[in-house]
Amino acid sequence: QEHSYVPDMWQRITNPALLIYLDVSMEEGARREGLAKPSSWWVEEREFRLAHARRHCDLYVDTTALTPDEVLEQVVAFLE
Repeated sequence: QEHSYVPDMWQRITNPALLIYLDVSMEEGARREGLAKPSSWWVEEREFRLAHARRHCDLYVDTTALTPDEVLEQVVAFLE
């Protein structure tokens, strides 16, 4: 979604019954991708592009300090 200039692209392509928004800090995201630091121009642009999905999500999970298993636990708990 963040690669699209269309804020509601997530609704246009599939129109999901449920939206789970997985977030990560820019610094942690850069670290996970093997980068020294996030691109400064991307910080504001990312926030803008994802704001619509973030406002409309059914579950928001900040994955910054979580392991993949912890993220899975939160999502499964929500779905149950």
